Amino acid sequence: MTIDNDYIAEQFSLLGKLMDIHGENSFKTKSYSVAAYTLEKLPSPLRELPPGKITSIKGIGDAIGKKIQEILQTGELSLLQQYISSTPPGVIEMLHIKGLGPKKIATIWKEMEIESVGELLYACQENRLLLFKGFGEKTQQNVREAIEFRLRHVGSHLFADIEDYALLLDAQLKKTFPTEQWALTGDFRRQLEVITRLQWITTALPETTQAFLTTNAPDEVVAIEFIHTTPEDFTRTLFETSCSSEFLQAWREKIHTPHYISEESLFESANLPFIPPFRREQKIILEQAALPLSPVIETTDIRAIIHSHSKWSDGSNTLGEMAAACIEKGFEYLVISDHSKTAFYANGLKEDRLREQHAEIDELNRKLAPFVIFKSIESDILNDGALDYSDDILSTFDLVIASVHSNLKMNEEKAMMRLLRAIENPYTTILGHLTGRLLLSRPGYPVDHKKIIDACVANKVAIELNAHPRRLDMDWRWIGYALDKGALISIDPDAHSTAGYKDIRYGVLAAQKAGLTPEHNLSSFNLKKFRTFLENRKKMKGI
Repeated sequence: MTIDNDYIAEQFSLLGKLMDIHGENSFKTKSYSVAAYTLEKLPSPLRELPPGKITSIKGIGDAIGKKIQEILQTGELSLLQQYISSTPPGVIEMLHIKGLGPKKIATIWKEMEIESVGELLYACQENRLLLFKGFGEKTQQNVREAIEFRLRHVGSHLFADIEDYALLLDAQLKKTFPTEQWALTGDFRRQLEVITRLQWITTALPETTQAFLTTNAPDEVVAIEFIHTTPEDFTRTLFETSCSSEFLQAWREKIHTPHYISEESLFESANLPFIPPFRREQKIILEQAALPLSPVIETTDIRAIIHSHSKWSDGSNTLGEMAAACIEKGFEYLVISDHSKTAFYANGLKEDRLREQHAEIDELNRKLAPFVIFKSIESDILNDGALDYSDDILSTFDLVIASVHSNLKMNEEKAMMRLLRAIENPYTTILGHLTGRLLLSRPGYPVDHKKIIDACVANKVAIELNAHPRRLDMDWRWIGYALDKGALISIDPDAHSTAGYKDIRYGVLAAQKAGLTPEHNLSSFNLKKFRTFLENRKKMKGI
């Protein structure tokens, strides 16, 4: 457990919600929620600040400052623990159900006398929620769908969330049993975005691994599986557990897999170039393997940060700080794309603030040359598919990222209308997070991927692979079709702080599965090539 700003903010956020559920004074509950929001946005680690500096932060004060010190010193907040102990675990779990806030949860617990998510699902199926104030038919349906979605993904983890744990456990196993062979395999080795279990193949005996698990009970709630094999079968077992079932079946129909000392020699015996585990998904990969393969994209191929948010909207860092972090990491340019005016919840920029931001960018560009900050916006795609500003305002940007952020519960017809109209807007340069999904939290709205990709190609609109590990949208499974059609992909971190730049790596891991090369990724363009791309596109569009 790392006691950082995010952890401390989570403690106050949960405290505010639990107090709200218990019907405590609304002023107090709000003060804790405000503190949580403030701490999330704080650029400096609380651990490095003296107590007096902490209490002087707006929205903190002496009382909350003391509680922050308590967390820093003990790792816990005693007041929060009191509320947790007096609240049924199932009621606390309801806070993770999309669409349920503290007030509704209080009604569910105290008036409906429901204390678990399972009970709540049953109540939805029996239409019991409709009997209570504030719960209409639509709300009940949304709650039911959210619970069913959550239950389907119990035990699932984002690759990014489980990676450090997997690698630490891998190192521990190899150190504890140095005479045995060990290898991480399965979904993790294939770089899948969601991991349901961690698998190792090993030459250790079953009783050895069972004793290890008994003695070293894992802290993470993740399934662990050991696949036992012999030294002679180690390579074959590693290979077969590092493929999708589709790929493995196609392999077995064409190629016999005898004993080999390495996977490389296994492919060599089949007269095929080595196919890394992250590419062993579709059977067509085997058919394409006979053709010359271009090197897939690597994190080092990313030349710029495209799609980022600063303090001008809902980011944590100033423009200067965002640019300085780019320069420090060796990037050639930064595309700043704060939220547009309709995104009021994210402090979206109205026209007057846009002019102020553009003036600051001009000044920074003079100071930081040859580094360049490009003027962009993440424009909301409105309900009718229009962008968020007039053409006069849109023309002031170097490029525009168009994304859907509101009214996400729409059918395919509505989603397609909005997206296609936005794609056809001459000012749209990049289509942001195509389906709006949040992995393990929210399914994307339904779309016809082929029509969207075809429209982007026809209108010279790049398609974002949003690299945030909770999005990874567009889905890598559609990148192959996009590349066949000549689409341009853009791996973008959607960074809301300088720390968010590291998420590029997860976008790259996903893109590798589709065989994306640097030549077909916009954020791999050097500064000169990127400028030429923007200039040519504007000339072609007549804007």
